[in-house]
Amino acid sequence: MLAFLGAIICIIASVHPAGTAAPAAAAAADNDSAAAALLPAADKGLGALHGPAEALASAGPRLPGGPPLFSRFVCTPLSTECPATGTGSAAGSTAGPEELLALRSAAAQLRRTALEQKERIRMDQETIRELTGKLSRCEGGLRTPSAAAGLRAAPRPGTMGHPPDEPPAVRELEEAVRTLQDRIDRIEVLSSLEKLDVRRKKKQEATTTALARDALHTKMEQLEEQLLSKILTLQKERLAASTDRSQQQHNIEKELNSLQNRVTELEHGPLGYSPPDAFKVTIPVQNNYMYARMKKSLPELYAFTICMWLKSKALAGIGTPFSYSVPSQANEIVLLEWGTNPLELLINDKVAQLPLSLKDKAWHHICVAWTTRDGKWSAYQDGEQRGSGENLASWHSIRPQGIIILGQEQDTLGGRFDATQAFVGELAQFGVWDHMLAPAEILGLANCTSHLQGNVIQWDEQAVEVFGGASKAGFAACEEGRKA
Repeated sequence: MLAFLGAIICIIASVHPAGTAAPAAAAAADNDSAAAALLPAADKGLGALHGPAEALASAGPRLPGGPPLFSRFVCTPLSTECPATGTGSAAGSTAGPEELLALRSAAAQLRRTALEQKERIRMDQETIRELTGKLSRCEGGLRTPSAAAGLRAAPRPGTMGHPPDEPPAVRELEEAVRTLQDRIDRIEVLSSLEKLDVRRKKKQEATTTALARDALHTKMEQLEEQLLSKILTLQKERLAASTDRSQQQHNIEKELNSLQNRVTELEHGPLGYSPPDAFKVTIPVQNNYMYARMKKSLPELYAFTICMWLKSKALAGIGTPFSYSVPSQANEIVLLEWGTNPLELLINDKVAQLPLSLKDKAWHHICVAWTTRDGKWSAYQDGEQRGSGENLASWHSIRPQGIIILGQEQDTLGGRFDATQAFVGELAQFGVWDHMLAPAEILGLANCTSHLQGNVIQWDEQAVEVFGGASKAGFAACEEGRKA
């Protein structure tokens, strides 16, 4: 575009005569003088458009140590024939001012266009400088400062600010831009691949984590099942060991009692014949583990008489000489004196107070009799009736298959003894009948004139077991009674 405008200016300068008498050779002078003669109103020459020739020459872009990249335009004037007659000359002089105004208007328009192009070139140069700086930072100094300065230099004179087509620096810059763009594209592709790889790895890790979590959950469930099975096995083994330990303890106590009895016999020397009922059970200390147990149980009874010899060593109540418990009732039959309370007879957890006194630490023969008819009962001490009454568990039948314990009160079947209710002393001649004995029969037992044995429970050494330190020893009821 700038080249075209320069050509137009040269043509105008060549066609317009410098004066009426100027020769054609003057039109072939320097382009600056011809332009100055043609456009006196526009600073007298082409310097009004882009400065004098020296400025143009100095402002042209140069390479370091070399000539300008392009030179100013050179316009060759065209010769024309002027009319020789005065008529033609008059006509030319008449038309001269109007053509001059037109030329001035065209020159002003061209000047404005040139300024716009120059401003556009300056903006392009600024853009190029900015891109050059970025390339320099990216490529680590692709261009030298001198070459970059050469690219930013002003155009040479005579070119009207238009750079030559595709200079080497521009081509190099374009190549660098393309290279940079290719690198950016490759980096973007690599970044995309890395992102895809990262997503794939995350997905694989998530899958692996889920599988590991499921495997761990399964393993934990298996371990829980094994642990539960082991706990159940240990509980069973502990229960079996506890049962075996209780049985072993029972057997050991039984053997110890047998040995103690044998030692006692040996200490007293050889004795003559002793009947099976000539023994007593001794409970020396008040606790919850010394007692004797009858091997035989009771059948169903509608009446009974229970007699025995006893000697209490307690300071307060005598405790529990005997108790009979069944699975559905712990207090089926109980003889109990607890604390400051009087001696009591319990049948099916019903209570009757007995007027007996047994705290003198002497041997006494006692009997209690009961019948289900109207709940009648009677109590005897040393052969004499000391009390009687009615409505004690009326019309109740004594339930069978229970356990008889001597010396302890049962809170459950055969167990849960309370030390405060334990008997301390000696027991002998415990017997049970299935009816109410007559007062004369009871008196005979008490004064040793009768050897009546119980028809339900008999006092026999083989029928009594002792536990926890209770012991058996020889006993003659009448001799002990006379000593007392």
